[in-house]
Amino acid sequence: MKCRWEEKSLGEIIKLEYGKPLSDDKRIPDGKYPVYGANGEKDRTNEFYYDKPSIIVGRKGSAGEVNLTEKRFWPLDVTYFVTFDEKKYNLKFIFNLLLTLNLPKLAKGVKPGINRNEVYGIAVKTPPLPEQERLVVIFDGIFEKVAKAKENAEENLQNARELFESYLQSIFANPGEDLEEKKLGDICEVIAGQSPEGKYYNNSGKGLPFYQGKKEFTEKYLGVPTTWTTNITKEAQEGDILMSVRAPVGPVNFSTSRICIGRGLAAIRASKHIDKEFLFNFLIKHKNEIVGNAGAVFNSISKTQIENILIPLPSIPKQKIIVDKLITLSTETKRLEIVYQQKLADLEELKKSVLHKAFNGGLVGVGA
Repeated sequence: MKCRWEEKSLGEIIKLEYGKPLSDDKRIPDGKYPVYGANGEKDRTNEFYYDKPSIIVGRKGSAGEVNLTEKRFWPLDVTYFVTFDEKKYNLKFIFNLLLTLNLPKLAKGVKPGINRNEVYGIAVKTPPLPEQERLVVIFDGIFEKVAKAKENAEENLQNARELFESYLQSIFANPGEDLEEKKLGDICEVIAGQSPEGKYYNNSGKGLPFYQGKKEFTEKYLGVPTTWTTNITKEAQEGDILMSVRAPVGPVNFSTSRICIGRGLAAIRASKHIDKEFLFNFLIKHKNEIVGNAGAVFNSISKTQIENILIPLPSIPKQKIIVDKLITLSTETKRLEIVYQQKLADLEELKKSVLHKAFNGGLVGVGA
């Protein structure tokens, strides 16, 4: 039987109460009760401000974000918490209703904040309490399945990412017998960066692109330049491996053109004795050891330290076989990542679709 949904302003259904500051000395990591900030649990405490389950609505910062609370909790002063007439409304129904309203769009100001009077003015439709409770049962059932599907997709995504890492680990952990350990400086030229004076910089494309550190690094290839220099101090060529030599130490990218490098980078130019893709993957895998060799105190690495990095070197044909396998596996890993990322996006859209349908009367009679 179809029930009547009544239209009201949100201010007739809920009240948004102000949270309260909590001093640092009352914040205890293993405290009994959660302390909520604008976007979820922030701390724990042994004191509570409110003793009923409620909904936190972000007031400042992550304004408009909504989170269900535990039975007893402390809401900080960057939040509102929701109160309502429990004889007329169901907590989870209101929570899901708020999710459909996109409250963050009401946020204003440099530090985004929402005014509760604007929230109160939103017109919504609600059914009688028994219908709210029926819908909550449907929501819980569907969202439990969605959560499980998301968990599986996230696990599969993590597994896909670990495939490449696992193979990379196996290659350099068990490189085979027919290899020779070499210092990087014996098989590569290392060029330490040197920064020109600032008066030679420009952003109009004059001279060579200038890179100071890893700011423009991407997953593999150097990103587009933002600065150029007419005074060329130290130069890297297309295909050189660029290493960040100042905090953070170790990340690498390929140079895609002739560039000028500053003191935050070093260029590693492979000789005919080593495949540059093989070297690139070796440096990625051994970044932590490279950082350790650099020393934690200075958080930088010198040209000499780079040249002294030891690398187990198979023959060139074997290096190329390894690189081909890595490229194939990397391609497949990226394909799987796209598949699972899309799966996660689809599941999130499914959840939104269910809520939209429910609050527009589309689940009347479902599950009855």
